[in-house]
Amino acid sequence: MRSFLASAIGVTCSAAFVLPLAAPAGAAPDTAATSTTEAADTGEVPGSTQSLHLSPLSTASTRASGAPFAEQGLPRRDVRPFSLVGAVWDDVNAELDGTVQVRTRATGTTHWSGWQDLETHNAEHGADLGTAERDSRTVRGSTAPLWVGDSDGVEVRVSPGAAGVRDRGAGPRIPLPEGLRLELVDPGQDPRQSRTTDAGPAAGEEATGSAGDGDRAGVLEPAVLPALGKAETEARSEAAAGVAPGARPYIGARPRIITRKGWGADEKLRERAFAYTKTVKAAFVHHTATGNTYSCSQAPSVLRGIYRYHVKSSGWRDIGYNFAVDKCGNIYEGRAGGVTKAVLGAHTLGFNTNSMGIAVLGTFNTSNPPSAVVNAIAELTAWKLGLFGADPSGRTTLVSGGGNRFKKGAKVGLNVISGHRDGFATECPGSRLYKKLGTARTSSAHLQGR
Repeated sequence: MRSFLASAIGVTCSAAFVLPLAAPAGAAPDTAATSTTEAADTGEVPGSTQSLHLSPLSTASTRASGAPFAEQGLPRRDVRPFSLVGAVWDDVNAELDGTVQVRTRATGTTHWSGWQDLETHNAEHGADLGTAERDSRTVRGSTAPLWVGDSDGVEVRVSPGAAGVRDRGAGPRIPLPEGLRLELVDPGQDPRQSRTTDAGPAAGEEATGSAGDGDRAGVLEPAVLPALGKAETEARSEAAAGVAPGARPYIGARPRIITRKGWGADEKLRERAFAYTKTVKAAFVHHTATGNTYSCSQAPSVLRGIYRYHVKSSGWRDIGYNFAVDKCGNIYEGRAGGVTKAVLGAHTLGFNTNSMGIAVLGTFNTSNPPSAVVNAIAELTAWKLGLFGADPSGRTTLVSGGGNRFKKGAKVGLNVISGHRDGFATECPGSRLYKKLGTARTSSAHLQGR
């Protein structure tokens, strides 16, 4: 638990999250638990995961240092096609102090990428400490996943860090966690076999019914919830129904939302039950740290890859963010349970209760988020926070479930729209995106009619 006892300034955000109440119903056996060095899940579930166990690299320097202080990895090798890569290890409470770098080869070519870093500090995501979800035997430590596009070759090296590095000291090397393995994820084809464009699923797939309200026998969920006007949103909202006569319901118009069906989520992967919190008092904005190389037509594939990585590789219950936004401003339903409901996510360690998590697909430490992203955050929060009477430009108080910035039980004052770094010592959602949250707050409040 060292990562929660010591300050983690410099930790960066990643696309990890989640709520492991139990092993996902209907999930294929854990491939990493096999005795082989490579395995893949099979069956009718779209997509696949290859799990490659790492071993000490055969170099003079690493042999001299000795395992588990030696570098670990894999030499270049051919693998089945994949598009997303991450690393996992056995103990969720063990921190990987060091670096994880991968090189990949584009499918059907001889072209290898340069070395790319995986974000190792992923502990700021997940269910709160001491909960049944966090303590599930299925959950594992993990890096953030990285989107690399269609690839059929991989090379990896994992180097241990040294004690005192963060405070510019020089100490002994820190052992790598046990059970390190590389996870190569093929998100699979969209099971609906629908055509997409850079604006997301085709408009012809939109429907006027509600979606994401849980499993409802005999109800066909739409792929897209179309945008509604403000008046119609107010008329439909549960919050407006309880407003006193003549009072103004501050609720933004519902934006267009691509549902789980719309991005091709395989519902057999996740835990069947849903978990809810009492209300939604705040929204935490994240970036996924998966890189910015995807096209918007690939965003559903990126989401399917992250979803599979979190459930199959990290052992989590479901994707942890409540919503996702791609760089074209398309909004996606995240964790299952209902887009209008207070679904309990696993996005901001210590502050999952009474909040929602919004993940922007990409990395924004040095890259500016497109204006479409900021607009989408404003539109989404104006609507969803409005359903629960929250003012996007205001402040609120949440009780910490424990983390590296606030102790368990602390009452913490936060902006209603906050960045992940406001609740945890992390760089997430990246400095460039974080600087835009003020604009998002102002726009969101305006869209509510404030």
